[in-house]
Amino acid sequence: MAIGVIATIKVQEGKNDEFESVFVELTKQVLANEEGCLFYALHRSKSDSQIYKVLEQYKSADDLTAHGQTDYFKAANISLGGMVAAAPDIEVLDAV
Repeated sequence: MAIGVIATIKVQEGKNDEFESVFVELTKQVLANEEGCLFYALHRSKSDSQIYKVLEQYKSADDLTAHGQTDYFKAANISLGGMVAAAPDIEVLDAV
């Protein structure tokens, strides 16, 4: 069964461009290297420009786990850590 993820991330004021740049590169890596990732896209809130949502879908829970263990994901998290205002809120969903 496919697994969905919605990650809500609040970015520090003045860090939007840098955050988006790092995330665009991460997205390229995910989509090029993770066969089990069906969808991975960053969205910015229209009501609060500091809030982003990452919409993700994986073929299986194992694919989601593998995503978090990639070197490029770990490296991006280190970079992004200095740009976020708080820990992300991660919601994992079962596809219907």
